[in-house]
Amino acid sequence: MPSHVLILGGTAEARELAAALAARRGLRVTTSLAGRVTRPGVIAGDIRIGGFGGAEGLAHWLREQHVDALVDATHPFAAKITANAAAAAAATGIPAVVLHRPPWRPGPEDRWHTVSSLDAAAALLPRLGRRVFLTTGRLGLAAFAHLTDLHFVVRSVELPEPPMPPHTEVFLARGPFTVADESALLYDHCIDVLVTKDSGGEATSAKLTAARELALPVVVVGRPPLPDGVTAVPDVAAVLAWLGLSER
Repeated sequence: MPSHVLILGGTAEARELAAALAARRGLRVTTSLAGRVTRPGVIAGDIRIGGFGGAEGLAHWLREQHVDALVDATHPFAAKITANAAAAAAATGIPAVVLHRPPWRPGPEDRWHTVSSLDAAAALLPRLGRRVFLTTGRLGLAAFAHLTDLHFVVRSVELPEPPMPPHTEVFLARGPFTVADESALLYDHCIDVLVTKDSGGEATSAKLTAARELALPVVVVGRPPLPDGVTAVPDVAAVLAWLGLSER
């Protein structure tokens, strides 16, 4: 049984895992957050905020804090953090696992257009619609800033950072959202195309159901590949099993 587990957090699964581990006597759990969200909510166990200074800085912290298991439970699109975690684990010999919820899969009635990047999504948009519900995160709006003829509706937990498209409405809200919520938003704002990253999971999938029911096209940005040689599991139960622990 490990004595100190570091979770690279920022997802609902990371929060769930921290609660499960913090409830176990004799086990220290630390969740590290990048600090991009100012109100991260309650997280069980110890919390640290901010970067480590790349793979070398993370490796130093792992050794200094006597971490004996590393769980990367960051967002599936946090490719740089995941690469640094894999490199730090390899450098220190500390066992590591990536917790990535399964990707979404289209159904027969879905009108999905899968692309490999935000730039590819932006290039496709003018052929699909003029009023866009953009749900790719507040840090990725620059890829769409040149689309001056389109109108964007952006929902974010915190204010997005410029540059962004000139015709952009921003709504600050925190999910999860119901299908009824998403359908109302799409209808009220006359949305004719949805753009999303393939985050996976149930928490943000209601917009996909709403788009399907309204027969709207959806541009889905595919996930970046994981580093070679990493172990990936789909849920908290699988992480606990990997740690040699069982859910109570």
